[in-house]
Amino acid sequence: MPAATAHRVLREFCEWGALERDDSGVYRVGLRLFELGSLAPRGLGLRERALPFLEDLSQITRENVQLAVREGTEVVYIERIAGTGAVPVLTRVGGRFALTATGVGLVLLAHAPAEVQEDVLRNPIERYTPETVTDPDRLRHMLADVRTHGFSTSERQVTLDSLSVGAPIHDARGQVVAAVSLVVRYGSASPHALAPLVMTSARAISRALG
Repeated sequence: MPAATAHRVLREFCEWGALERDDSGVYRVGLRLFELGSLAPRGLGLRERALPFLEDLSQITRENVQLAVREGTEVVYIERIAGTGAVPVLTRVGGRFALTATGVGLVLLAHAPAEVQEDVLRNPIERYTPETVTDPDRLRHMLADVRTHGFSTSERQVTLDSLSVGAPIHDARGQVVAAVSLVVRYGSASPHALAPLVMTSARAISRALG
């Protein structure tokens, strides 16, 4: 794009509010986009109903609590509560991540349509750490375990110091529409100790949606 055209487009975005420009000339996302994003019914309604239960889980554990939905072949995070002194995470509200590595991602992929699963598993799987599972057959077994046991476990797959446990959130028709997870420092707790807490929160949110 010619520089003059780019400057004109940027100026129009700033006038509309999609972008903001600071005194140093750096462009940032504007409040108008935040306003539009907050109107998305899947994110807004789900977040409003889930937030009290996410806050309860955060207060009980003092760990990172995350809420996410699936968009195509990616995870989109719609809420995150950072625990006091909790392990740092790479995710952010509005951010996207692979379905194959995180606790919420594995839940959402396990309950995604078969064609979505195959689309994800037949393409190259991104590796974040030496512990990231990239073998499609092993991932298929992991997804089957998620469906069988009702929760997912991601150990050191995104960062070497983190453990994530996720559980599915169902709507009134019983469809999995989102996932909630706890992210703790690896070695501080076992997945089976965390799973009941996460699953209880997921069921409470599901009842709120119903």
